[in-house]
This record gives sequence, structure tokens and C-alpha cells, in this order.
Amino acid sequence: MTDKNWLHYNTFHHSNFSDIGKLVEKKNLAELTISLCMPALNEEKTIAKQIVIMKAELMTRYPLIDEIVVVDSGSTDKTCENAATYGAIVYAAKDILPELPEFRGKGENLWKALYVTKGDIIIYLDSDITNIHPRFAYALLGPLLLGNHIKYVKAFYDRPLLGEDAKIRPTGGGRVTELVIRPMFSLFFPELTQILQPLSGEYAGYRELLETIPFPIGYGIETSLILDIFKKYGLDVMAQVDLGSRVHRNQDTKALGKMAFVIMRTFFNRIENYDLVKIRQNVYNELIQYQKVPGHYQRETFCIKGHERPPMIEIPEYRKKFNISDF
Repeated sequence: MTDKNWLHYNTFHHSNFSDIGKLVEKKNLAELTISLCMPALNEEKTIAKQIVIMKAELMTRYPLIDEIVVVDSGSTDKTCENAATYGAIVYAAKDILPELPEFRGKGENLWKALYVTKGDIIIYLDSDITNIHPRFAYALLGPLLLGNHIKYVKAFYDRPLLGEDAKIRPTGGGRVTELVIRPMFSLFFPELTQILQPLSGEYAGYRELLETIPFPIGYGIETSLILDIFKKYGLDVMAQVDLGSRVHRNQDTKALGKMAFVIMRTFFNRIENYDLVKIRQNVYNELIQYQKVPGHYQRETFCIKGHERPPMIEIPEYRKKFNISDF
């Protein structure tokens, strides 16, 4: 298979993996354990339903998943309480590896999940999905369990847009992907344009791969994972699965601008580290936006620190916990 044929050979539909019993057989035959992790921040409206559905179908009815773990960024609502009540193992991100400097962000939660989970395979699901279904987990596992070379799987789906009036439009989601990431992939990594939704928050991978990749602490995590896995292991170890439709809380344009800013900063950092470009001036870490208020336009700034966690396998506490010998 060449990179140009990747879309044909490494793209699947969730219906290909609807025989969950077969997945359980493959898991048991390979003597694998599987962890489901949900990073969370103030998701009390959706997280309980996600846990109930996943636990009932993929732990009780089919013993496919061995644990459900929630890593929380400091919720002020009932996210943690609800998650624990319905059977998840709940951690505050700040309490994991507390001897390290404390950061907050989605990437931080995903990175720390590697330390507290036990699975040979980790599934990451965003915790704001309103149309949750077991396929959001088992379909991501399909290529990992049934394929011979796949180590990392991304989700893609239709992205209905939930408007401020609570009405769902059939299209319109995934705006940052089409306006930012796809153009940048086209410029520097055209092979990666075959990944239909690189910013999707649902993906799964083998621990042996994930522990070797650095994790930015914020929005740049999905972009950096794809770039670093591609650079280190090649496109052939990745696959993508069509999950149908995903409905969640959509963000306004200014919030998407912040997301795009962080993603672009991460992308520039990567292509410079790969010696693809040389940036000859300072690249600033502050996004400047404006809001119209009575009588004038008010300047607003959003600053990113750019913190990044090293590959988890380099952390002594992790190596000790998982009995990994020193280099």
C-alpha cells in the first residue's frame, strides 16, 4: 500500500465492526486489556449518559472494555459526582503525578490518563456527545483488534451544527478542520488530507505507541498526535472509522478562533522541529480579538503558554509503575 491508497484501504464504517462478540474474542485471544478515558470539564449534562451506555453494552453485556476512567480538569458542576455515581473511576488531573508542574488542558488530561489507566489499548472519547452510542467505542477498536498493523484509529462523522436556538442544522460542524488544518496539511503533508476529520475528539491507540509521543497540554493535541505519529511511524499505522453522526455543543466563532490559534501555533512548532521551515522572527503566543461595546471596540487577548508534556515513557514514575526497564 502506498500513501496515496491509504484512504481506500484504511478507512472503515462502524457497521464493519458491529459483531462485538468477535471483537471480544480477538481481545481475549491477544490477551489485551482496554481502557476508555473521557477527559472532562463541566460536562454534567452528558457524561452520566455516556458512562451508562458504555458500561451497559461494552462491560456488562460484552466484556470488551475493562475500565472507564474520567480525568477532570477542575469541574465546578456535578461532572465528577455524576461520573462516579454511574461507575467511572474519576481522577482530578491535578492529583495525578502531583510532583510535576500543574497545567490545565485537554491534552494534559489525555497524557495523565496514560499513567492512571491500565489498558494495552486506550480509547479517548470527548465527554460532551449528546447522541452517544456504543459504536463510538467499539468501532474505534475494530481496526486495532482485527488488523495486523494498525496502531492508532481516528473517528470521522457527519457534523450537524447545534445552533443557539437549540435547532440542529444537518451540516456546518468541523469548521476549524476545513478552514485551518486541511489547508495546512495540503501545503506541507498532502498525504494527511486523507484523514477526513483530524480534529475529531474520538480516537484510540495502543499504549506502546501513545507513550512514545509528546502531548501538548491544550487544543493542539489532536494535530500534534497525527503529525508525530506520521513522522515517527508512518501513515500506514493509522486508520479512520465513520461513526455516522455526532452531535455535541458547538462553539461560537470567537471560541473557534482561539482553537485555531492554538492549533496553528502547534503546527508551526512541529514543522520547524521537523526542519521543514525556518521561522526567522518571533512567533507570538497572544491572540488579539475585538468585541464591539457601546461607543468603541474593546480589545481582548488570549495567551497560550505552549507547554508540552514529553513522551510518558520518559517519566520515571511511569516507567516504575509499568515495570519498564531503563534506557
